[in-house]
Amino acid sequence: MSYFVYILECNDGSLYTGITTNITKRLDEHNTKDTGAKYTKVRRPVKLVYQENSENRSTASKREYAIKKLTRAKKLLLIKKLLL
Repeated sequence: MSYFVYILECNDGSLYTGITTNITKRLDEHNTKDTGAKYTKVRRPVKLVYQENSENRSTASKREYAIKKLTRAKKLLLIKKLLL
């Protein structure tokens, strides 16, 4: 099973990082369902600005943790590199 690490940009400009096996479903949950993260529920709508594949849940979780530790500026650089 493939896992993805993703970054969302919230309506207030903040960034949220998570992992999932289904990006489309998880984005819908963040925007419309009660199963979305508590953080994003009050910051809707959110949009996907970054995603990367991971081999398994363990590597995805480690990468998520590493990204969450980055400063906002470094997260924005990571997102920008994807767009180049």
